[in-house]
Amino acid sequence: MTPYPYLHRHHPVVNAELTGRADSPQLRIADAITAFAGSMPFVYLHAVLFAVWMVFVETNPWPTLTLVVSLEAIFLSTFVMIGQNRQAAFQQAKADHDFTEQELELKTNTEITRSIHALTTELHQRLLVTAPQDR
Repeated sequence: MTPYPYLHRHHPVVNAELTGRADSPQLRIADAITAFAGSMPFVYLHAVLFAVWMVFVETNPWPTLTLVVSLEAIFLSTFVMIGQNRQAAFQQAKADHDFTEQELELKTNTEITRSIHALTTELHQRLLVTAPQDR
C-alpha cells in the first residue's frame, strides 16, 4: 500500500511529486514526522511528558527543559521547512504543467481561429465571385 492513500485524487503533476517522495525513505520519514508534529496528539503528548517530567522526574527541571525544548524547536523548524519546500515543489510543478497546457491550448485555439478565418474568407470569395454569375 502506498504511504499516500490519497495519491489518485490529485492533479497528475502532484501525483508524480507524491510518487517521487514515496520512493525516498528519507522523504517518507520527514513527511511522517511533519504530519505527526503538526497534529494535536503531538501537543497532548508533549503536555503530558513535560508535566510528568517537571513534577515527578526532576526537582529543578528548568535548565534541562530549556535545552530539550530548544533542541526540539531546532529540529521541528527544520521539518517545517521541509514541508514548505515540499509544498513549493508541488505548486511549482503544477504551475509548470498548467503553463504548458495553457500554451498548448492557446496554440490549438490560434490554429483553429486561423482555419476558421481561412475557410470564411474562401467561402466569402466563392459566394461573392459566383453570386454575380448566377443572375
